[in-house]
Amino acid sequence: MSDAVLSGRAAIVTGGGRGIGRAIAVGLAEAGAKVAVVGRANDPLDEVVAAIEGDGGTAFAFVYDLTETAGIDGLFDRAAEALGGLDILVNCAGVQITGPTLEVTEADWDATIDANLKALFFCCQAAGRRFIEQGHGKIVNMGSTFAVAGMATFAAYCASKGGVLLLTRALAAEWAGKGVNVNAIGPTAVRTEMNAYLLDDPEFMKGFLPLIPAGRIPTPENVAGAAVFLSSPASDMVHGDQLMVDGGYTVI
Repeated sequence: MSDAVLSGRAAIVTGGGRGIGRAIAVGLAEAGAKVAVVGRANDPLDEVVAAIEGDGGTAFAFVYDLTETAGIDGLFDRAAEALGGLDILVNCAGVQITGPTLEVTEADWDATIDANLKALFFCCQAAGRRFIEQGHGKIVNMGSTFAVAGMATFAAYCASKGGVLLLTRALAAEWAGKGVNVNAIGPTAVRTEMNAYLLDDPEFMKGFLPLIPAGRIPTPENVAGAAVFLSSPASDMVHGDQLMVDGGYTVI
């Protein structure tokens, strides 16, 4: 395991079974945190727990659909009990439904906003209650380059991530003086199962890759490094920021 900058800390990672969420859960555990991973499917969560435990860490799996917002407080109670407390929340759960804007259905829109923004808000609220009471805590929300830069055929997704960014700033403004850091990470398209349909499309990559000055697609581990920083004491004076992990996509 790497330097234990999060030793003694307890974290919840939503969407922790796959992709970026999985990498963040593993990264937090490598940094010394106990981790509860939340997701809709049992097998991926169990695999993450096994990987963390195999490396000497402590992890727990909780199967839950976060769009069922009424049960989020209870979920956090159970996770905090298993972990022996709660210090960190990383909100990674989400969906990406893309396509021509004129073909977006109400169901597409609702599914995107419910998963990416509404559920995230109520997770922040559930963690915030605990963090404010104890006088400290770190919340890391998964934003996007598409929170600040528009993308054709991503209308609902851009709207949801723009909401995440402004929600992050609003919560930071309200909770910074109470000892709670609320920040976001802004990756560009990352190589995950969710993005495979785009990143395996030569036509998409022909137009997209030249927009990244670093010349490559970020890995989930690149994003995990940012999450560890924003969860650690090193970020104690960072509030309301979106740390871009985009290879320079948003600087040009």
